[in-house]
Amino acid sequence: MKPVRVGICGLGTVGGGTFNVLTRNADEIARRAGRPIVIEQVALRSTNPECDLTGIKTTNDVFEVARNPDVDVLVEVLGGYDVPRELVLTAIANGKHVVTANKALIAVHGNEIFQAAHEQGVIVAFEAAVAGGIPVIKSLREGLGANRIEWVAGIINGTGNYILTHMRSEGRAFEDVLAEAQALGYAEADPTFDVEGIDAAHKLTILASIAYGVPLQFEKAYTEGISRVTFDDVQQADNLGYVIKHLGISKRTEQGLELRVHPTLIPKERLLANVNGVKNAIAIMGDAVGPTLYYGAGAGSEPTASAVVADLLDVARDIATDHHYRVPYLAFSGIGEDEGNPPILPMEDIVTAYYLRLLAVDRPGVLARVATILSEQGISIEALVQKEATEGELVPIILLTHSCREKQMNEAIRHIESMADIAGPVTRIRVESLDEQE
Repeated sequence: MKPVRVGICGLGTVGGGTFNVLTRNADEIARRAGRPIVIEQVALRSTNPECDLTGIKTTNDVFEVARNPDVDVLVEVLGGYDVPRELVLTAIANGKHVVTANKALIAVHGNEIFQAAHEQGVIVAFEAAVAGGIPVIKSLREGLGANRIEWVAGIINGTGNYILTHMRSEGRAFEDVLAEAQALGYAEADPTFDVEGIDAAHKLTILASIAYGVPLQFEKAYTEGISRVTFDDVQQADNLGYVIKHLGISKRTEQGLELRVHPTLIPKERLLANVNGVKNAIAIMGDAVGPTLYYGAGAGSEPTASAVVADLLDVARDIATDHHYRVPYLAFSGIGEDEGNPPILPMEDIVTAYYLRLLAVDRPGVLARVATILSEQGISIEALVQKEATEGELVPIILLTHSCREKQMNEAIRHIESMADIAGPVTRIRVESLDEQE
């Protein structure tokens, strides 16, 4: 059969891995696709010493690839928002299929891109945009297609997981482990997207849209990072039978959909609690199948390339299929056409349990006043730990609460922090059971 000709835009970590997997496994890939998949052109800023470009057309202009009549599929692995958006829309306008690993692009501009692709009858595939080499999008979109998805929860940023893992196992501070992660190449020089949850929110937005059949709504995702988590928090969580993980969580409720990224205490026995280092894992609860877990390398050159090439295989198989009969981009037909879609809930309406850590002056009545404030907001205490006073005569107090609405907790914390006997802000971390048997 006629080969599928690919243009790769970007020859960095993921682009280089994609190039090498396609060339190294060309025969195996051709057998799976039913036709050869060949690299027609590569757009690059600088050469990648790990890639042999002998006989390959190259250019410094990514838009040349998007307009090249000899290219059937454009692979976008540039990262970022603006140039990739223009590039992908140009490729679509020129009748090309697109494979991308760009979670930010899909989360922010995906609705526009999918509409343009639908009008042109071309495929946009993005498995590598979430969790690197883990085929979670295909599993959620196709393998779990019979299920009503109840919730999705995942460790979907390896940098944050690496930091929290080493804080717990080695008793180190956040700043110290972050510096190590940067030295090892796990974190960028500017780690904001990773440690403040933006990267995870991009990925969770995509997963939630596929899970519930709603438009991509990144702007409504609640995002909170791990930079305020201390070793003392990690240690206290451990003493209470929990592990702190930076999770992306989306749940279906009667009121609407939850879409949130934040540090979370989860019981030690849960599968997600035992995912360490830079690994990713996503737990999905379906009404028919029950709980499923997807675990593996969430980043890296060839793990991510594995997902990119898998998408290319799908394109090669479906390229001659009428686009009306292909699997919808976000799993459901007609997304965005139904105004009855469930809303994304504001964070203040979320119901969860809480871990609180506060520093109080060591004098009678302080703890009673804190308990009264919580009670006045309808919040009950599940567990309490009062440690010995520090040198400054401040007593660390650790509280676990039963579930309550975020709005109630916000009001309680406001009153607690206004007390003269409380030093500094109250640390608040949400607690989730993520019961894998429910």
